[in-house]
Amino acid sequence: MSHHPVTDTTDLAPPPGCPAHAGPSGGTGGAGPGASVPIYGTDFSDDPHTVYERLRTLYGPIAPVELSPGVFASLVTSYPLGLEILRDTERFAKDPRGWRAVHDGTVGPDSPVAPLMMYRPNALFCDGEAHARLRGAITDSLDRVDPHALSDYVERSAETLIDAFASTGEADLISEYAAVIPLLVFNQLFGALAADGPKLVETMGKLFNSEEDAARANDELLRWISGLVASKRQRPSADVTSWLIAHPSRLADDELMQQIILLMAAGTDPQQNLIANALRLLLSDDRFAGELSGGSLPVQDALDEVLWNDPPLANFGTRYPRYDVEMAGVRLRKGEPVVISYAAANNDAALTSDRRAGNRAHLAWSAGAHRCPAERTARVIASVAIERLLDRLPDMELAVPVEELVWRPGPFHRALAALPVRFPAHVASSAGSPASAPAPDRPAGTAGDGQGNLPVPSSSAPLAGISAPSRPDGSPGRRRVWSSFTAWWRGQ
Repeated sequence: MSHHPVTDTTDLAPPPGCPAHAGPSGGTGGAGPGASVPIYGTDFSDDPHTVYERLRTLYGPIAPVELSPGVFASLVTSYPLGLEILRDTERFAKDPRGWRAVHDGTVGPDSPVAPLMMYRPNALFCDGEAHARLRGAITDSLDRVDPHALSDYVERSAETLIDAFASTGEADLISEYAAVIPLLVFNQLFGALAADGPKLVETMGKLFNSEEDAARANDELLRWISGLVASKRQRPSADVTSWLIAHPSRLADDELMQQIILLMAAGTDPQQNLIANALRLLLSDDRFAGELSGGSLPVQDALDEVLWNDPPLANFGTRYPRYDVEMAGVRLRKGEPVVISYAAANNDAALTSDRRAGNRAHLAWSAGAHRCPAERTARVIASVAIERLLDRLPDMELAVPVEELVWRPGPFHRALAALPVRFPAHVASSAGSPASAPAPDRPAGTAGDGQGNLPVPSSSAPLAGISAPSRPDGSPGRRRVWSSFTAWWRGQ
C-alpha cells in the first residue's frame, strides 16, 4: 500500500487479493501497515470529511490509518463507539508508556507525532490516582478564574491587537490576531509581569515558525516558566500559577512546570484554531452573513457549529487497550493506539439532532475522565475575541474566496494556514491603548490592581500554604520544529 495521501475511493480500497482485505491482524482489522490509510497529507486536510465517509464505507466504525509515515493507529469514526471508549478506563489507558511501537523501536522520540502522543508527567498522559491528583490541581485552579474579569481582559487585549492593523485595511487574522490573543491571556492567567506578554508572544512565534530560532525559543520558554514558578513561590497572588502552588495536592516544581506547559500547549494552537475556524464560518457562510447584516452577532452558534464540524483537534483522544479488545468486529490489540475522530464522530449518521442553536453534545472537548478542563475558559476567550473583532470591523470580508483558504496538513488538528481579510480602514480605538494594561513592573495577576481586567479569585478565601519543594527529576516548516516542541513538553 502507498503511504501517499488518498484522493478517491479506489485509493482507499486494497486491491483484490491483497492480504489487507483480511486486516493486518489476520482477519479482524486493527492498526498496521497492510490496509492503513494516510491522514497526514494535503489531500486529507483539504477535505477530511470525504475521507471519513469513505473510511466508514470501506471499514465500518473503526478504520486502520497512518498518522505519520510508519506510525499506525485505529481511527474511530462512530459517535457511540467513540464515547464508549473515551469513558472506559478499565479496558483503555491514556498513558502511552505501553505503546507497542515505542517499545519495539518502530516509533522514536523524533517522530512528528511524538509531541502529542508520547508520555509526559502531566494530567493528559496519566491514569488513575496520578491523573486525579494532577487534574484536580488544574480544574480547581481554573475554576477560581472569574469569567467576567477574564472577558474584560480578553476584550482589552483584542482592542490593542485590532488597533495594530485597523488603519491598514487588511490583516491575516491568524498571525495578527487568533495566534496572539491566547498568549496574552495566558500571560495574565499565570500571573506574569504585564511586560512579559510581548516577549511570550515573540518566543512562541519563534518556537512555531522559525526553524533556526526554535531551539533558543524552547530554552527561553522553559526559563520563563521556571522563573514564574520560582517567583510565585516567593510572592503568590491571584493567578493560576499561585493557585496551583497552593493546591492541597502539593505539586513540586517539576510537576508545576509540566502542568503549565500542558495548559499552554493545549490552549495555544487549539484556541487559535477555534477562533480562526469560527471567523471563517462567520465570514463565508450565508446563514451567518445574513444574521450579521441584520445586526446580530451569532458567535455562539458559529462556535457550536465549528465544534461539531471542524473542531480544533479533529482526531485525538488517543487510548491504548490494556489487553486485546473486540469492538465492532475489530480486534484492537494491546498497546496499539486507538484515536477517536471527534470530527467524524460528531458527523455520524446516527446523530440526527440539530447541531446549531446551543446543542453541545459534540465530542470536541473529549469525554470521560479526560474531558478538557478548560472548556469554559476557552469558550470565553474565543467568543469575546470574535465579538470584539466583528464589532470593531463590521464590514470585514475574506480577501480570497473561501475555497482558496489553505488548511495545514496534519493528522490531529483542523487548522487554517492563514485567514486573510480586508476591510475599510478605521482609526485606532483609545480603549485598546497600552495605558489600559496593568503597569509593566507589577504581576498581571496581583490582587488590588484596580483595573477591572484581571482574572481574580471567584472567592475571597486566602491562598492555602505553599507546596512541597521541588524534586530533582523532573506544515513541513512547522513539522521541522516538532523536535524542539518534544523537548519542551518533556521539560528538557
